This record gives sequence, C-alpha cells and structure tokens, in this order.
Amino acid sequence: MINYMFLRPVVLTALKVALFVGTVLALINHGPALLAMALSREQVLQIALTYVVPYGVSTYSSVKILQNQSDRPHNPNPG
Repeated sequence: MINYMFLRPVVLTALKVALFVGTVLALINHGPALLAMALSREQVLQIALTYVVPYGVSTYSSVKILQNQSDRPHNPNPG
C-alpha cells in the first residue's frame, strides 16, 4: 500500500480533493469565525483536520484502485 501512497498522481489528486472539500467544509462549519478572523486554537485544529480527512480518503481510494488493478491480469480487449 505504501508503494502507491506517494505516487505523484495520487498525491496531486488527494491535494486537489482536500483543498476543495476541506475549504467547503471549513466555510460551512466555521464561516462566521473565519470572516471575523476570530478563530480559537481549537477551531484552527478543527480546520486543519477538515483538510486532512479528505486527503486521507482520496489517498486511500486511489491506492485501493491501483492495488486492485495490479492484482488483475491485464486484458486489453475487455468484453
């Protein structure tokens, strides 16, 4: 699994997903505090985790797909 985690396409995709999803969730959950620039340390930690979770989910799903592809024999003419 670790062999795939640091592949450039996996990392770039996970970063894009984390940036988009994390930003949307941070705005939903902490919008007023973000706009007022009045964030507690706890909120900053929560926002950081809001980006970590989608990164991890995206990485996990990409790695599982790559593992499943490598476990199957290549068939250039499916069907």
